[in-house]
Amino acid sequence: MIKPSQEFSIDWAGRKLTIGVGQLAQQANGSCTVRFGDTVVLATATLGEAKEGMDYFPLLVDFEERMYAAGRIKGSRFIKREGRPTDEAILSGRLIDRAIRPLFPDHFRNEVAVVSTVFSHDQENDADIPGLIGAACALAISDIPWNGPIAAIRVGRKDGKLVAMPTYQETVEGGLDLVVAGTSEKTLMVEAGLDRVSEADALEAMEFALKHLGPVIDLINKVTKAVGKTKMEPKVDAEEQAIRAKALEFFKTKRGVLFAEPLATKADRKAAIARLKKEMEDHLAEAGIAKEQLKKAFSVLDEYVDSETTNMILDEKRRADGRALNQVRELGAMVAVMPRTHGSGLFQRGSTQVLSSVTLGSPGMEQTLDTMEFQTTKRFFHHYNFPSYSVGETKGNRGPGRREIGHGALAERALMPVLPNREEFPYTVRVVSEVLGANGSSSMGATCGSTLALMDAGVPILEPVAGIAMGVASDEKTGRYQVITDLQDLEDGAGGMDFKIAGTKTGITAIQMDTKTSGLPWNVVKEAILQAREARLTVLKSITDCIPEVRSDLSKYAPRIVSFRINPEKIRDVIGPGGKMINEIINTHKVEIDIEDDGLVMVTSVNQESMQKAVEWIKQLTREVQVGEVFEGPVVRIMAFGAFVQILPKVDGLVHISEMALNRVEKVEDVVNIGDMVKVVVTEIDGQGRINLSMKRLDPGYVPSDRDNKPLRTSKGPRR
Repeated sequence: MIKPSQEFSIDWAGRKLTIGVGQLAQQANGSCTVRFGDTVVLATATLGEAKEGMDYFPLLVDFEERMYAAGRIKGSRFIKREGRPTDEAILSGRLIDRAIRPLFPDHFRNEVAVVSTVFSHDQENDADIPGLIGAACALAISDIPWNGPIAAIRVGRKDGKLVAMPTYQETVEGGLDLVVAGTSEKTLMVEAGLDRVSEADALEAMEFALKHLGPVIDLINKVTKAVGKTKMEPKVDAEEQAIRAKALEFFKTKRGVLFAEPLATKADRKAAIARLKKEMEDHLAEAGIAKEQLKKAFSVLDEYVDSETTNMILDEKRRADGRALNQVRELGAMVAVMPRTHGSGLFQRGSTQVLSSVTLGSPGMEQTLDTMEFQTTKRFFHHYNFPSYSVGETKGNRGPGRREIGHGALAERALMPVLPNREEFPYTVRVVSEVLGANGSSSMGATCGSTLALMDAGVPILEPVAGIAMGVASDEKTGRYQVITDLQDLEDGAGGMDFKIAGTKTGITAIQMDTKTSGLPWNVVKEAILQAREARLTVLKSITDCIPEVRSDLSKYAPRIVSFRINPEKIRDVIGPGGKMINEIINTHKVEIDIEDDGLVMVTSVNQESMQKAVEWIKQLTREVQVGEVFEGPVVRIMAFGAFVQILPKVDGLVHISEMALNRVEKVEDVVNIGDMVKVVVTEIDGQGRINLSMKRLDPGYVPSDRDNKPLRTSKGPRR
């Protein structure tokens, strides 16, 4: 017998939001469905055992799309089953992870899996917000320790006004896509793509979002009161507690030691921490702690470093490397770094170093997206690589992980608002950012490197984009905090935040924020947004000092594209039966040809001469013949009543026997034979598109006469 679902609903953002519990996934520690419109997500939270020797919290968050949810079958001809998550699903999973992770207890080491699976998708309401709300509810009603609940909302803009939970179309048309997670008072996670909006407008949208979170949190609390389980107490490892206590005693003697002198470089800081770690291990060894148990004390070292960093900033307004709190590290920028790429840029901020390269391709090189939500194409994409050597490690490369996909998408989102439209610049554009050194916000470094590379490649972006990461040092017990500019290694610890803001001189294009606190008060968010502008302008100046404007010419190695329009009804003439004609043009001139349904033709080639020949061929195939035009062409067919002359490729017209000469012609062959080149004028195009020609009317001795029964005209129908 299937249990009925117990449902709880509110009217929210103009639609009904419904949470259902008790029917599905009953063996999970917590599960629920969330419905918004006809989009339905099942969210589950499951608890595992604590692993021996684990020194981090093993949280797994997945967002799983199902093609059947949107009534679609995967487009691949050979593989119909969902496989590796799409980038969009990975980004949605990261969105949920970043919102819920800070609210788990410190030192919690049990495995926790949170999975949001889309069961129904209405093509209007994005499933990521229901997925995040469902994850928060599943955790809240479970017995898993978690300091929630929280809620999330998407904000867009319609007719200049902010709207809650916009549809896909409203999000695209409004130029604002903002997701905020947290409570009515505190912000835990922000993700935004903005069309160069001002700081004031961004803050207004975020404040608007927070005001709409309360009803959802009240709904989750109502569900929890009805069906919630008693929270388990995290297991205490007595041995680990004892080891931690001895380590804490050691670090009490080291207060103020770590940053007694400024540690200017990352290498200096790593060396200082390594010395402390060795001293701690020696101290614990003398206290009788076995070598294999020392790992259980490493978290105390991290806590000591975090507290020393925070206290120095809060108490002394001083940072580990000696910088002022609002100071950006030393900047560097170069372009045309690589000889054969279509554009390249090297950006450095402190020891964060990113090399970005641009590749331009034909419109046909666009990426096809076949997801649960959309089946479309993408003409600009940014890929981000983070090799282990960038942080001095020796791990092998196993392909891009979730972090790489997320950072690549953030830089891509930051750059999208300044890209030229397809009519102006029809190229497919790929940017790849290689992180060569990492110490604080390599994703914003990738944004800056990509701007340099795009300008070097001659891509006519509207204006340069730069990004900066803001941080905070805070003491949640006392409420003290200090916003800091240009976050780096040690400053991204407990009580901190990573607040990335990208934009132009005009305004903000992307925001990504997450925190290691229980949520940021509004005054911290506001101060970080406003303080970031000054830093962004500093970084933008370093970019424009390097390359003041976009290059006027493309690289000599980049392909060229010629765009023009033809009559859409003529597209079939260019394609030919079974693609025969277009393939002949492509193979003859070694070009790429893309034709849109509206008649836009784009011819791509690295050889200018070949491209022009292909363009002329297409124009001849699609040329609209006009009455009065003169052509010279071969006789291709002879009939008793006249001769057919080819005036354009695949286009023939009839010269009636009466139009061949000034005198009377008894036999067509008396004037022309097959293969003869003759000059003709178009006298008529009839209602069926048939072309009538004349030879005699081009004779210098021709005198128009009333006896001529074919005046120069285009017929709307049969002649009478």
